[in-house]
Amino acid sequence: MDAEALNTFLTIHRQRGFSNAARVLNRTQPAISHRISLLEQELGMPLFERMSNGIALSQAGRVLLPYAERALAALQDAETAVRALKTENAGPLSLAVVGTLASTRLTAILKKFAASHRSVDLALQTVRSTEVSDLVRRGEATIGIRYDRDRSPDLQYERLGVERLLVVCSTEHALAARSIESLAELVEERWIAFPEIPGQREIWASHVFSIFQTLGLGEVDWTPVDSLTAQKRLVEAGFGLALMTESGVAEELAAGTLATIDVRDLALTISIFIVTRRDGFLSAAANRLREQLGTDYLDAIGPRRNA
Repeated sequence: MDAEALNTFLTIHRQRGFSNAARVLNRTQPAISHRISLLEQELGMPLFERMSNGIALSQAGRVLLPYAERALAALQDAETAVRALKTENAGPLSLAVVGTLASTRLTAILKKFAASHRSVDLALQTVRSTEVSDLVRRGEATIGIRYDRDRSPDLQYERLGVERLLVVCSTEHALAARSIESLAELVEERWIAFPEIPGQREIWASHVFSIFQTLGLGEVDWTPVDSLTAQKRLVEAGFGLALMTESGVAEELAAGTLATIDVRDLALTISIFIVTRRDGFLSAAANRLREQLGTDYLDAIGPRRNA
């Protein structure tokens, strides 16, 4: 079992098929199939199940998957560590961030970091919280910033602090900028939230539904929207209310295009974490960015709290 075989296996899984994997790896499909066949012969078990609508990991494939991801991430660590011997302020650095946290605050931090690390090739991608952890675990992101955390033994979480969740509405809503006694007064409103994708639901999306149910208020009407920007535009247009993070709507609130409703019996916060791979290699530049995020990112929200 070698790195090429594991990379082929992971690419087939991530691309959901042999043909797509062949295109990504710039190889022929017969060559891809042959490489997997050799790996399956070596292991003595099939790694994929061929079905009418595509492929799926076999039981053996599901067992192999996390080990393959960790092995390739370790190889990437080794390459990065060796390259870092040449210069501590150069090389690739990838940041994965939940879209709602990619605010002007993050822009200011990255601008400051880039000014003092001009030889660092910094990449940024915005995804959901569970995807942040997956990217860091697989070594496709050096550092992640996400809401809440999972319990993966492969990851190290450093709690930055907490952020408030706000009930957001159109400036023309009857309750805009007003204070109400109870969430029960909003039970008849339509809510806008992220879709419920198994394993990828953003934490405050579930808050909308669980909070009403916990308080005995029953189900609420809601519209699934998978883009934060689209959610804000719909709320601005009066299509519904939304539960959003303070940083996610800071610009709109300052500009007066969105308003909030103060619900006196509702006080919600959500924890924000920096994610790195446990025992994974971090270059000097990556450590500096992690430290800078830890000291600068949540200054406007509140004090730093340890995990």
